[in-house]
Amino acid sequence: MSDSGASRDGFSSKAGFIMACIGSAVGMGNIWRFPIMVSIWGGMTFLIPYFICVFLVSQTGVIGEMALGRSAAAGPMGAFGMATERRFGKRAIGEAIGLIPVLGSLALAIGYSCVVGWIIKYFFLAYSGHLSSLGQDMDQIGGLFGGTAVTMGNNVWLVIALIFNFLIMALGVAGGIEKANKFMMPALFFMFVGLGIYIATLPGAISGYHYIFTIDPKRLTDPLLWIFAFGQAFFSLSVAGNGTVIYGSYLSKKEDVVSSGRIVAVFDTLAALLAACVIIPSMAAGGADLSKGGPGLMFIWLVNVFNGMPGGRIICMVFFTCVLFAGISSLINLYEAPVATLQEKLRFKRLPAVITVGVIGVVVAIAIQGIVSDWMDFVSNYICPTGAFLAALMFFWFCGRDFVMEQVTMGSKRKIGPWFVPLGKYVYCFLCILALVAGIRLGGIG
Repeated sequence: MSDSGASRDGFSSKAGFIMACIGSAVGMGNIWRFPIMVSIWGGMTFLIPYFICVFLVSQTGVIGEMALGRSAAAGPMGAFGMATERRFGKRAIGEAIGLIPVLGSLALAIGYSCVVGWIIKYFFLAYSGHLSSLGQDMDQIGGLFGGTAVTMGNNVWLVIALIFNFLIMALGVAGGIEKANKFMMPALFFMFVGLGIYIATLPGAISGYHYIFTIDPKRLTDPLLWIFAFGQAFFSLSVAGNGTVIYGSYLSKKEDVVSSGRIVAVFDTLAALLAACVIIPSMAAGGADLSKGGPGLMFIWLVNVFNGMPGGRIICMVFFTCVLFAGISSLINLYEAPVATLQEKLRFKRLPAVITVGVIGVVVAIAIQGIVSDWMDFVSNYICPTGAFLAALMFFWFCGRDFVMEQVTMGSKRKIGPWFVPLGKYVYCFLCILALVAGIRLGGIG
């Protein structure tokens, strides 16, 4: 039970829960990193190991974190406390450890806030016509982003982004988060499908599709390919011991977490594929270098490509609307863990908790704009894999096999196989450690 002892807010339906979880998973990794990984590693050559890794992570980590949060009806601190109490009879140990993913979620949210601030600015500039007025002048396009992603370079838009984000959160889980994701996620997929259909009609786009669906069997033996495919799957599915745990804590005991985890994995992968099927053919049609990655892909190279297309202004507007929905839905999830922690541990009401976290988020995000890349690298490489490992340790090792199977199958019409616990206990925990070590050694894998 939650430490607050009061009736907790929660999702009003399984559909709302799934939409929120999809929203947390579908983010910038799907839109600006996944297409680049597909491009660099060669279409299906990357997709085959990626699909395998998505299956492994979704069948263990995603389901496990959902069930862990639901079993405790609490965020990471309460859930970890429950686990150590079951194993050692001491709740305080787990609660102290649970603070790690909560702070990690806050740190990642603060860095992500800067990115969503960029998105809000470009969303407005796309609709105002300013982006299209730049034409294909790379000096102006690059200069616009260069002046945005610097210290104190985007204060106003960052604040607007966070006000929008926290207004949704202030309305509550069912009244704000659920309703927002029920609108944003279907709209995002609908618009991406529309973009994909249009891009397919452009001269030269066919070479992009051909590239996506080619395979080089020899490259499948490269260990680095598998490491980066795993990293993309691991970080895309938002397993970090925070967001999925807290969303799971709002889920009814009657709902099926196994099917929910699988649905989230399917739609997260579908979003990434749709993004790849829009971006790679677009770059091919525009004659752009497909190896361009990072923020420059979205805010520089794609703006240049869109401005050279027939109807490019409309395409740019729709694209940045999709990106905005992906960014906001993920940002809401990242901030929810610290907000819920204030409610559970310090007895804050929803609005004061949102305002407190909001003030911290705005102040720190404004301050780190010039170092946001290093900030995000540190959190992603160190904190996220650590949080995922700790959540797996608590659930699969400390809670006990019988408890794990009971919690995972609760509300399910079909029993999960006996493979679930050993796969989570040994394979998934090892993969979390791999994500940490490989991320540090390689400078990031997701």
